Amino acid sequence: MMGEQYHHRALAWWTSGQTGLTQSSSAPTAIHFTAPAEFGGLEGRWTPEDLLLSALASCFTTTFHRLAAYAKLEYLDLEVEAEGTTEKADSGYKFGGISLCARVRVPNEDAREQATTVLEKAESLCLVSRALASPPIFQLRVEVGKGQPVA
Repeated sequence: MMGEQYHHRALAWWTSGQTGLTQSSSAPTAIHFTAPAEFGGLEGRWTPEDLLLSALASCFTTTFHRLAAYAKLEYLDLEVEAEGTTEKADSGYKFGGISLCARVRVPNEDAREQATTVLEKAESLCLVSRALASPPIFQLRVEVGKGQPVA
């Protein structure tokens, strides 16, 4: 539907020392974050880089799941891995590249072509990847296996 808009909001604040909190208007639980360890952050905490890559992977996952339901594609498993590399640039650090590897497992060979089509459509419609200045590089795979379809 044309003209629909949805508002999303997140708030982040520095709590003390080397850590901060971020919270979304849609979730009750805040997430502790820090700078990457190589920049003096704490080990074992989320970093903004982790959150960006998680946003990309989870957006692709939800987009694929919705498109699969619409296409009546039964799949057994979906795993999406996002990786990024940061590098020093003239104006500070930046992501030098982001890649996303999506692996979907379908129950039989007959579903392979449809799964590929849905993966490719999810690639083009993923809202987070479309919002990035440097579009991620996608790697899409379909595997055939046994198991129960994802609801």
